[in-house]
Amino acid sequence: MVAKHRDTALVPHSVAAPGRGRPRDGRRVSCSAWPRPPERRRHGTRRRGEGRRQGPLVAAHIAAPVSCAPARSVPQSLPPAAMLPCGGALRAAALLRPAAAAAPRLGAAPRLGAARRASRGPGERPVGPGAALPPGPDLRHFLRGAAAGERQPQRSSYPGAGKVYLETYGCQMNVSDTEIAWTILQGSGYSRTKELGEADVVLLVTCSVREKAEQTVWNRLQHLKALKLRRQQRGSALRIGVLGCMAERLKEKILQKEKLVDIVAGPDAYRDLPRLLALAESGQQAANVLLALDETYADVLPVQTTAGGTTAFVSIMRGCDNLCSYCIVPFTRGRERSRPLASILQEVRMLSEQGVREVTLLGQNVNSYRDVSEVQFRAAAAPGLSRGFSSRGRARAGGLRFAQLLEQVSSVDPELRIRFTSPHPKDFPDEVLQLIRERHNICKQLHLPAQSGSSRVLEAMQRGYTREAYLELVQHVRDSIPGVSLSSDFIAGFCGETEEDHQQSLSLLREVRYNAGFLFAYSMRQKTRAFHRLQDDVPAGVKQRRLQELITVFREEAAKANQAMVGQAQLVLVEGPSKRSASELCGRNDGNIKVIFPAARLEEAAGSEAPFSPQPGDYVLVKVTSASSQTLRGVLLGPATLSHSAACP
Repeated sequence: MVAKHRDTALVPHSVAAPGRGRPRDGRRVSCSAWPRPPERRRHGTRRRGEGRRQGPLVAAHIAAPVSCAPARSVPQSLPPAAMLPCGGALRAAALLRPAAAAAPRLGAAPRLGAARRASRGPGERPVGPGAALPPGPDLRHFLRGAAAGERQPQRSSYPGAGKVYLETYGCQMNVSDTEIAWTILQGSGYSRTKELGEADVVLLVTCSVREKAEQTVWNRLQHLKALKLRRQQRGSALRIGVLGCMAERLKEKILQKEKLVDIVAGPDAYRDLPRLLALAESGQQAANVLLALDETYADVLPVQTTAGGTTAFVSIMRGCDNLCSYCIVPFTRGRERSRPLASILQEVRMLSEQGVREVTLLGQNVNSYRDVSEVQFRAAAAPGLSRGFSSRGRARAGGLRFAQLLEQVSSVDPELRIRFTSPHPKDFPDEVLQLIRERHNICKQLHLPAQSGSSRVLEAMQRGYTREAYLELVQHVRDSIPGVSLSSDFIAGFCGETEEDHQQSLSLLREVRYNAGFLFAYSMRQKTRAFHRLQDDVPAGVKQRRLQELITVFREEAAKANQAMVGQAQLVLVEGPSKRSASELCGRNDGNIKVIFPAARLEEAAGSEAPFSPQPGDYVLVKVTSASSQTLRGVLLGPATLSHSAACP
């Protein structure tokens, strides 16, 4: 369902009008926010921002103001002439109406004065009272003139014949996005290579959550710059593209820095990749970073790229509405929108038929899933939040919710294991916890991001809960799902964090005793509330010390939690050989903990007289013999199934 916003438009920074009301990236602005025409301004006045960056860009805006239409991603039918060569970057293309849209409908009566204009000779001016002046040049004429003499790709040239090399940085969502981007490019004739040296196109799917993640990409681009220069010396081309969150956040900087990158595409612009690459082939830089209100790629069934085809990611929703003060995600991935249930079930069934044994449902706030694609879904009441939790936004009624989705996905195949990430602790109603307990193929493992153990810091982060409410939820989860495995996120050195706040985070780690954790030093991100309202006042050295203390305590407690499994038989999904030894196999148990065991051949497997050699995709029972903070080690007992293991705990 397309979200409608009356009298609003989504405007990129590169086409913002000068003066008061200048919109920033991705912000919805009212039509009244545009500056008044010059003739209506008082004499001798100049609005803030005028006189800066004047030129063809401003002329383009004056020639054809942005229409007040619902925000959408760039249409595929957009003519390539909408690419301005000025500065080598895409200007205003996404806001142009295709030329075909201006043509009159077939059989429609001509508008008033059309016959009179048709009867005049070329160059003849209208005469008589009320005669209208002939129309002047519009933005399309301006763009056509600006691009004169440059070769423009035609629609027939969009399908590529080159080889694409893809690199993924960041979270599981970026892994899923990589598969979506590859599926789209494959449909346009591209082939994929795992060898950088033979690639015609290199695409980096990037992360912008922390500064370190962005710096990793900048370093990689410098390496690719040297490769690109060597290619040019040999007379061959190498096109480089930056995709994902970093592209959305730093679009202009990426295009302008040393003119290294050829294309930039935000998370909602992957459908436009074939056109952007076609423009890059003609020697131009091309970009599309518009955020969409309805893009979920529901009709794109990704080509799975995980090793062995044992596990797969399925994206069920995109964006986030939580607006935690430290987080850049709402500004790089936009508002929450959920993929239709039917599309998700279709992909899960396809994966099951292909032999995939584990599916992870993905979303920036996965358990706030809300499908309103069907009329019968819209009358449902909004589920309650976890006890003691609040939400910054108003609860939206209607829609098929996460509990119903999880119930239907887990019914597709009883031998298909289901996980989900990343949730928000506020969205765990009792029906979700009860379903996890009852279904043998839904993993008994939950990710509960705490971020801090201090209620004061949690309030500054705008997390919507206190330390006490979080601990109450942890206890409720453990009471509802016996033996559940817990993981969490923590940030060290957030704005205003004191030593006392830090000690409370350490004590929370000890009290909960997580099985897995993701801990990072705070990195301030532009556009976030913390950037505008708070001070990043914890020195870098203090952040690193606190981070190391968090890591030390986490490892101590995780080792104790994992040690409790020694002597137990764990159901493990075999993923493949261990990275450190070809004589060992590696897999994960129900709690998502890595399990390593010898790749032994059992001459007499339990329940079968035939020898058994475990292969990727097999479920096996492993008796745990030792444990660390991150890994379990054991010996193979024999083959297993999800259904049989559930019946014989």
